[in-house]
Amino acid sequence: MSDGRPSAGERGGSKTRPVLMLALLAVAETCGMAAWFAGNAVAPELAARFALSATEQAWLTSAVQLGFVAGTLAAAVLNLPDLVPSRWYLAGAALLAAGANAALLIAPTFAGVLLSRFGLGVALAGVYPPAMKMAATWFAAGRGLAIGVVVASLTLGKAVPYLVEGFGALGLESVVRSTSLAALVAAAAVAIWYRDGPHAFARRPFSWRLVGEVIRVPPLRLVTAGYLGHMWELYAYWTYVGGYWRESFARSGTAVGPRPLAVLTFASIAIGAVGCLWGGFAADRLGRARVVIWALTASAVAGIAAGLVIDAPSYLVGLVVAVWGIAIIADSAQFSALATELAPSHAVGTALTLQTSIGFLLTIGSIQLIGAIGGPGNRWAFPLLAVGPSLGILAMRRLARGQT
Repeated sequence: MSDGRPSAGERGGSKTRPVLMLALLAVAETCGMAAWFAGNAVAPELAARFALSATEQAWLTSAVQLGFVAGTLAAAVLNLPDLVPSRWYLAGAALLAAGANAALLIAPTFAGVLLSRFGLGVALAGVYPPAMKMAATWFAAGRGLAIGVVVASLTLGKAVPYLVEGFGALGLESVVRSTSLAALVAAAAVAIWYRDGPHAFARRPFSWRLVGEVIRVPPLRLVTAGYLGHMWELYAYWTYVGGYWRESFARSGTAVGPRPLAVLTFASIAIGAVGCLWGGFAADRLGRARVVIWALTASAVAGIAAGLVIDAPSYLVGLVVAVWGIAIIADSAQFSALATELAPSHAVGTALTLQTSIGFLLTIGSIQLIGAIGGPGNRWAFPLLAVGPSLGILAMRRLARGQT
């Protein structure tokens, strides 16, 4: 890290500068990540157009995940997050994301749809990990909360397509156009106004050995193991929580239209922003490993409970979903904050990118597994996700013992 002297972007001594930069990153993440679930939000329309099975619909998410894995792996191997200035890296990636997302409108076949989603994932690999590093340059103290704000914004962004669909029921074209426009806003905002803070990380020339340096840090390996347990459940929950609500209403004989269901899905994802903010605030004061263990425990319990209450009254289902939606993402930013603190200074970008790449690769397995066993219509589908946080707790306990 730098010696703490003001950077060019900080000169002038304004104490509000870190807050303004964090707010800018929050807007950029909300807008930039809005396209992630655009395909899922209009899945019924795509399913009708291309006669998609439930397993094929699951690939609307998995294709984005796979593209994100490819993009982050390539970026990690090529050291891009530590070589390319973060401002231009994120802005360029958001611009590419807008184009890849818009390509969904002209896809003539389901293969074309998947190619569009894959390309979107590749581009978004340059939108999410760099933002966490960028936030860290402005905050040494309070870094957990700062990165929590970034992840909270990402969470809101991923829920946005459901909100657009729920309140407008505008269909494929409007959802895709609005989320592509949002990505363009993110690109412009970062390119024009963002500058690194006084705690910028060291840079060095390209090296094939950078990934190896990251992997050889034992505490960082434990953090990554915990992160994998977290990721096993996160995107499967986000992908299928709308279907879970649909199944629960069907079992109770309650008729719910697509628009209210879309709004419920939005709320079930967006409520995670509360968890991100709480997790960051608590972790900076009580310790990151401790807060992560609490969140993983609550998430595992909620996942098991979801299977048990699927036939219960809607208020009880809503309570379980709310707790799960908050807990399932409350720890996410702290895995990233730990990576910025444990990785070699010159390899922080590569460490963050590699961590997210491995985690997102795992999400494909859980998403496809839940789809293959009948989705949330199978009472025991969601409880299977509790395996991830349970194993993550073991890794984080080892880390906590090593820190004391």
